[in-house]
Formats: sequence, C-alpha cells, structure tokens
Amino acid sequence: MEVVASDDPMIDAARLSAALGEDVTVRSTDTTTERAVIEAASEADALVVDVSTPVSERVLDACPDLRIVARAGVGVDTIDVAAAAERGVVVTNVPEYCTDEVATHTVALALACVRKLGPLDRDVKEGGWDWAVGGETHRLRESTLGFVSFGPIARRVREQTAGFDLEYVAYDPYVEEREMADAGVEKVDFEGLLDRTDIVSVNAPLTPETRDMFDAAAFERLPDRAVVVNTGRGGVVDEAALAAALDAGEIAAAGLDVFAEEPPGDSPLFDHDRAVLTPHAAWYSVEAREELNDTVAENVRAALDGETPPDRIDPDLDWV
Repeated sequence: MEVVASDDPMIDAARLSAALGEDVTVRSTDTTTERAVIEAASEADALVVDVSTPVSERVLDACPDLRIVARAGVGVDTIDVAAAAERGVVVTNVPEYCTDEVATHTVALALACVRKLGPLDRDVKEGGWDWAVGGETHRLRESTLGFVSFGPIARRVREQTAGFDLEYVAYDPYVEEREMADAGVEKVDFEGLLDRTDIVSVNAPLTPETRDMFDAAAFERLPDRAVVVNTGRGGVVDEAALAAALDAGEIAAAGLDVFAEEPPGDSPLFDHDRAVLTPHAAWYSVEAREELNDTVAENVRAALDGETPPDRIDPDLDWV
C-alpha cells in the first residue's frame, strides 16, 4: 500500500512510515497544485495533506484508489469533503493536537498588540528611545476579550488569561449559553461582540458562514482601541478591509498568524507598524508536531485496515 504525503515541514515522513508499518510505503512530494497531487497520488491508497494541498473533485476522480485524505492539521477548507464522501473516500483531521500552542500564540499576539511591542522594538533597533512611539496605550485590566468561536482553543485562551482581570464574551451559535457561562464567558451575538470587545480572538474555521465575516462594516463597528487577533483561518478576515481600518484608525492594532493566501505575497498589512504578523506558526512545538504525525498515522492505518478512523470528518456538515 502506498501513502503520498505533502512535503510540508509539519509532516514527518519517517515518523509516519515507522508508525504505519512495513506493509505501507510513504512517499513525500510536492502537493501544492492540483496537477502535482494528481501526478503524485494517481495510484495511492492514502493522501496526507497540508494546508496548501488542493483536493478537489478533479483530484479525487484522478486518484480512484484513494481510501483516505488525511489532513495533517485542523482545517479542511482545501478539501472537497462532500465529493470525497460521494466517492467513498474518508476525510480526517487532527482536531486538538496544538490547542495549547495556538492558545499561547493567541495570547502572545494580543499582548504584543496591546503593549505596542512591534513599533517599540523597531524604534530601539533603529537607534531610537521613545516610549510613546507606539501611540496611545491602554491598561489591559478590565478590558473585554471576545471570542469568535468558542471551541477548545478559545477555552484554553480563557484559562491562560484568567489572571488578567478581564471580562469575557463569545459569539458562537453552536455553543449553548449555559456552557459558556460555566467557563465564565457571556454569550452574545456578533454585533454585541463588536460593540463591546477590546480584544477580539478569531478562532473560527473557514466556512461559507464565516468567510469575510470581519469586513469593513465589522471593523467600523469595533471600538477604536480594539485589537484583532486571528489564529483561526485567514479567509475569516478581509485583509484589505483590515488594512483600511488600521489606516483610518478604526481599530488600534492587529495580530495575524493566518492569511487568505499563504504565503500572503504583497500584503497591504506589511506596511503597518501596528500589525504583528507571523507565518502560520501558532501550531508549532516539538511535541505538537510529534502528536500530529502520530495521529495522522493512526487515522490512515484505520482507513487502510477498513475501519472508521477516529477523527473522521462528518461530510454532512457545511464545509467549504
């Protein structure tokens, strides 16, 4: 049996091979275009993909032996989950391997924005010594942190920031008010979150419902002192609208680890001192990478053995 894996740094082909056993051959190759996927996986039994691997209906038709498409990560927005199900191909992900890492990165980006670390750092390195170069800075205590999606990462951010004396609200139509209240978080609608939030933590997956939900109108509604942090999916935030909001002073700062296109090319956010940008690195730790590959191997092995993988994606949900 053959497994084709993306050559993305998240995927450790040697670790996958050792975990899958001697009857499976793991081949690592470029899978960043439809053509590359088809050429690599036309006879494969399993495909292990990263965030940049397109698995479309065309790809699935050209790879008739596939039994599983295993996402080495959380989001499956580059995979046509419905088309895979129609062809009997199971899709899996690794839903919680980096919860601590992404939560910690979210807090780090928020604090960097609130304390204006980006412009302060650059000023010192350029020979300056101006405490006010970052502009107006507000006390963190008693600020309101708002979550867009209240899943495992948002809950971990809530735990990690418990000592900061913050107020918490969350918008998530799929989580009950009682469940949020048990975590010390008030459930609000999206407009209520925008009206009340000083720090926005965007942790939402990319779906038709969430695409570009942070548009020009959303940024205009946020308080001028607001900080927006996105460690969810890039397509949830309209980056052009975000840059315009920073230009207009409609929000104070933004921290992004994810982008609509990765790498983002010539992003308008590159010119903003009040934008802190990282290269989709929030997931990373040595331990998270090991857990990721071990879980992918478990899912693939189950599918190859004719079993239901533990992290099977439900094709009836509303995936992009």
